[in-house]
Amino acid sequence: MSEQKINKDVPQSARVWNYLLGGKDNYPVDREAGDQALEVLPEVARLARESRQYLNRAVSHLVEETGVRQFLDIGTGLPTADNTHEVAQRSAPEARIVYVDNDPLVLTYARALLTSAKEGTTAYIHADLREPDTILREAARTLDFERPIALMLMGITEFIPDHEQAFGIVDRLVAALPSGSYLALYATTNVVHGERTDRAIEMWNQAEGTTPMTARSVEQIARFFRGLELVDPGLVEITRWRPVHPDLTGEPVDGYAGVGRKP
Repeated sequence: MSEQKINKDVPQSARVWNYLLGGKDNYPVDREAGDQALEVLPEVARLARESRQYLNRAVSHLVEETGVRQFLDIGTGLPTADNTHEVAQRSAPEARIVYVDNDPLVLTYARALLTSAKEGTTAYIHADLREPDTILREAARTLDFERPIALMLMGITEFIPDHEQAFGIVDRLVAALPSGSYLALYATTNVVHGERTDRAIEMWNQAEGTTPMTARSVEQIARFFRGLELVDPGLVEITRWRPVHPDLTGEPVDGYAGVGRKP
């Protein structure tokens, strides 16, 4: 892994998310950006927590109910509690996980993502979602593309504002997966909090040096699953995707999630 320069003067999404989750792997500029978002949209902190819980539920479902043993997690973010490999290997120690992220700080902390159970394997690729061919080539060093793979895209597609480019990248990744593979995805929308979510995104996009992001409609998010078979309950608000306690999901947040199977 080559060394990459960490820019402490520009907020970075993985570090801001880490701050919203209560983590300490962030800088003043990230905390400032997070606080600005919280002023406009206090619910963003809950979205951060709920998205992490969705990842846990999705991985558990894929391992325990579908038998998937391979994961390609793109847009990993900074290590925190219950990373993909920890959730997967808790039930299936032999599971193999490849993490992908383009943040140099994630690269620095990658060793924390490589603490695999001895029966399984974890690997890390420093790459951008916009480089699907590079990701697939490098992932093939660890994953067997003749066996089902779960592609994890957690809150990453919104950082490719051009709709057709985003759809094309996901299509390319899914096309490379064998039959019986899955796409697990959540993405930001604005159908719950409307203008307040739009304003929070606008503030982020106005900050110098940040990677622009966009909120998509539910119909646009559904496009990522074209050609896939959505598992129950389909594409739903993130707290409604197989909640552990259905009666205690609380107020909805501006994130929609789904898991689709490749026929």
